[in-house]
Amino acid sequence: MADDYLVRIGKLIRDARQHRGWTQTQLAEALATSQSAVNRIERGNQNISLEMIARIGEALDSEIVSLGYAGPMHLRVVGRRRLSGSIDVKTSKNACVALLCATLLNKGRTVLRRVARIEEVFRLLEVLNSIGVRTRWINDGVDLEIVPPAELDMESIDAEAAIRTRSIIMFLGPLLHRMDRFKLPYAGGCDLGTRTIEPHMIALRRFGLDVTATEGLYHAQVEKAVAPGRPIVLTERGDTVTENALLAAARHDGVTVIRNASSNYMVQDLCFFLEALGVRVDGVGSTTLTVHGIPEIDVDVDYSPSEDPVEAMSLLAAAVVTESELTIRRVPIEFLEIELAVLEEMGLDHDRSAEYAADNGRTRLVDLTVRPSKLEAPIDKIHPMPFPGLNIDNVPFFAAIAATAQGQTLIHDWVYDNRAIYLTDLNRLGGRLQLLDPHRVLVEGPTRWRAAEMMCPPALRPAVVVLLAMMAAEGTSVLRNVYVINRGYEDLAERLNSIGAQIEIFRDI
Repeated sequence: MADDYLVRIGKLIRDARQHRGWTQTQLAEALATSQSAVNRIERGNQNISLEMIARIGEALDSEIVSLGYAGPMHLRVVGRRRLSGSIDVKTSKNACVALLCATLLNKGRTVLRRVARIEEVFRLLEVLNSIGVRTRWINDGVDLEIVPPAELDMESIDAEAAIRTRSIIMFLGPLLHRMDRFKLPYAGGCDLGTRTIEPHMIALRRFGLDVTATEGLYHAQVEKAVAPGRPIVLTERGDTVTENALLAAARHDGVTVIRNASSNYMVQDLCFFLEALGVRVDGVGSTTLTVHGIPEIDVDVDYSPSEDPVEAMSLLAAAVVTESELTIRRVPIEFLEIELAVLEEMGLDHDRSAEYAADNGRTRLVDLTVRPSKLEAPIDKIHPMPFPGLNIDNVPFFAAIAATAQGQTLIHDWVYDNRAIYLTDLNRLGGRLQLLDPHRVLVEGPTRWRAAEMMCPPALRPAVVVLLAMMAAEGTSVLRNVYVINRGYEDLAERLNSIGAQIEIFRDI
């Protein structure tokens, strides 16, 4: 039994090392031991103390082998349980990420209220801490305080943490005002010529930023004399592209017009935060933003990001697929109106409270009560559009909802090349989804969900969709390695359990 235990630990260590891209020799150097010792550990041929497990976990930056977390997290789901009661929507993860980047604009103290405690936020905090920004959780870990140094230490940046968050690209906008040249790691080996990066460059070059990419780094150089003399027209109405342009414009001493801007929820929250810093932004909620920048920002600011419409959609879908009556409180209704209009067409029985203001004083919230409904497939296809259209991240939830409806639903996820493929994982649970091409899925309903054991899809929203289907399935299902869900949701299993789900978190060892 002991030998088997050591073998299992060794395999976990080997997998974590390979995931990081290290050789046995590199891990040995980090542990101040020999390559042969690492080899014996990975083969299960050497006794290993808890202290050594903790050291390995720290070296590999992996919860897989960290003390107290002996293996990847899995979920055991007992299905066919009705949800009931009420649940609050948490703050927007995408807004929190943008606001953390925006704190680099400010020389004063920033307090962000009810920040999402998720992996993406943790990685950004590690990056900020490494360059000298002081951060700490306050008020029993609910709120976050950020205090910048007089000078950022970019040479000490935590490259490993930066590589694990694609949000690092949003450091470019604030940093171009703080230094003439700097280097940033970039995630996933992206080339500047790819469509996900080049739109950022088109906007930021107008502020004098020149970037070359070599050996996993952005090498940035700023020509201070360059300033946008005419409106900036974004070639892609992307959320992070718009946010980067806003961050650059905020400390530009003049007026910047940004056209074809995203007006999505996280962009609006960023605009409201910039206004709290003293930056005037006209046109919030539209595709043309006019930013009246100020060259220096040194204020103490307290800001509350609004709630997450995608989490609200997740909870709404949970109620629909489990045929439950559930009240979802603090729903940012402005960013779910199209989704609700489609669901009303399908026959959703629901009502909503009068509107009230979020803690930021601007975003409109409602309490939404969903009841069991007999749904019919929509006449038109489900497809995303930039806000105010159906949210790109909400499209996968319609796969599970459509599977409960009578008839055929065509889902066209045209934005992402591979995400639609992961939706067919629902077939393992009794769904009838036909992949027409990498972007289109035909869903046949209604579905008699059945339990299954399966690996978590590597995409966040499809992973949650599979979990919701397991909650509706007869029997006990297992969803293995749910790290991707933890990247975007805080304590999702526990929160679903609080309204009647039966989900057990467990690990292999």
